[in-house]
Amino acid sequence: MATPRPPRSPALGQPGGVVHLTAECWPFARTGGLGEAVAALARHQGAAGQVVTVLMPLYRAVRDRVPRLQPVGPRFAVELAGWSTQARILEAAPDADEVGESGPARVLFLDLPDAFDRPGLYGEGGTDYPDNPWRFALFCRAALSILPWVAPEARVVHAHDWHTALAPVYLRTDWAADPFHQRLASVLSVHNAGYQGHCAPETLPRLGLPARLYDWRRLEWYGRVNLLKGGMAFADAVVTVSPTHARELCAPDTGFGLHGAFVALEDRLVGITNGIDQRVWDPARDPDIAAPFGVGDLAGKRLCKAALQRTFGLPVSDSIPVVAVCARLAAQKGLDLLLAAEVPASVPVQLVVLGEGEPEYARALTALAAAMPDRVAVQLAFRDRLEHVLLGGADLLLMPSRYEPCGLTQMRAQRYGAIPVAHRVGGLADTIEDGVTGFLFDEYTPDGLVAALRRALDHHREPVAWRRLVRAAMARDFGWEGSVERYQTVYRRACRDRARPSAS
Repeated sequence: MATPRPPRSPALGQPGGVVHLTAECWPFARTGGLGEAVAALARHQGAAGQVVTVLMPLYRAVRDRVPRLQPVGPRFAVELAGWSTQARILEAAPDADEVGESGPARVLFLDLPDAFDRPGLYGEGGTDYPDNPWRFALFCRAALSILPWVAPEARVVHAHDWHTALAPVYLRTDWAADPFHQRLASVLSVHNAGYQGHCAPETLPRLGLPARLYDWRRLEWYGRVNLLKGGMAFADAVVTVSPTHARELCAPDTGFGLHGAFVALEDRLVGITNGIDQRVWDPARDPDIAAPFGVGDLAGKRLCKAALQRTFGLPVSDSIPVVAVCARLAAQKGLDLLLAAEVPASVPVQLVVLGEGEPEYARALTALAAAMPDRVAVQLAFRDRLEHVLLGGADLLLMPSRYEPCGLTQMRAQRYGAIPVAHRVGGLADTIEDGVTGFLFDEYTPDGLVAALRRALDHHREPVAWRRLVRAAMARDFGWEGSVERYQTVYRRACRDRARPSAS
């Protein structure tokens, strides 16, 4: 049986250890960008010398799929609202390629079978588990209870999204007088404010929360309990995943009903853009594309385009632009706008769609491909390798998202010389320079999308202008190093401010 590791000395200038509490962490469990972002942040923090621990639930899918899970210490009791269960900690040792060459993050799984030994992460058959708030409340309490043991060097608890938003609440209420927990600063990252963790007021006692917290300044939200709002009220700092999105969340029409709570945070709200792993997303060394290429030699890009067309069953032609869509098939991603704009009927392009999601969009795109087999190809089973093939060969990437807190695909696309055409929102506005590395549109209409796409095609018809655009995009630095340093600044400030008067 494995035993807890002794604490390591924090890197120079770092505020002690960091513990990430998350519902997802790639490659173990991921339904969207959350798991990938948490894994990448933890990995790059570790590579920078930070002492990093990631705690996540042991889902049934993880237990069945991940080999070499080892118990860490004995079983222990977890209590919530007078109810008690037995839990244990398991550890996975990811390969060096997954955690970086130095400073790997330690990933621990909390085995709570009553809550997480189920077929799905959050639900089954398209329906959420009705007790999700209780499940993740139990996870938060179990995670906080073991920190003195598994992460004695910790100084920051970094919670992610509504699933772990109760951690800052519990720290400042139930553990407020405990010497170890009292010193911990809490940071809450809001990756997607569209998901907030709502439940009925009568659920509060089952979550171990006193009735006094059902207040508009804390967890009350239009007659419901809002876990994300509660975490925001109690956290020492709140981070969203791009500066533009942080500003959007403070506006009534883009704040998901929480704009008042975001405004109230004042300087505790910070926007930090996610990065991408530039070792993985490197066209000069990518084993999944047909030929390597780089800023100084774009010849391989033409071979990759031909390979993409063959892979997706389209006529091979270097002259016709290939427009890629790589996204979850959902309203948030602007699929309704794409369909209403009648791409590619309205513009002379080949359209390649890679993604999975809502059946209505899958049916509409499949019908479009059947009607225009030489112009449209659709792959509804997402595979990581195909994303590399798609971006390696595409001329353009279309991202007409209604909102996009950060977005990763537009950064990967630029690395591969696939020029993004995107709605000017959130992280898209922060990572695409209009007319220099991509094309942005402000008006969320089919006409707005088509106008931006036509601007891009005008450039594509001018070889010199197009090469200048492609090289500028490929030269952008989207690595995690700058983001990690900005998180360290947030951590240092949160540690200084952790002694502010409690919101409880």
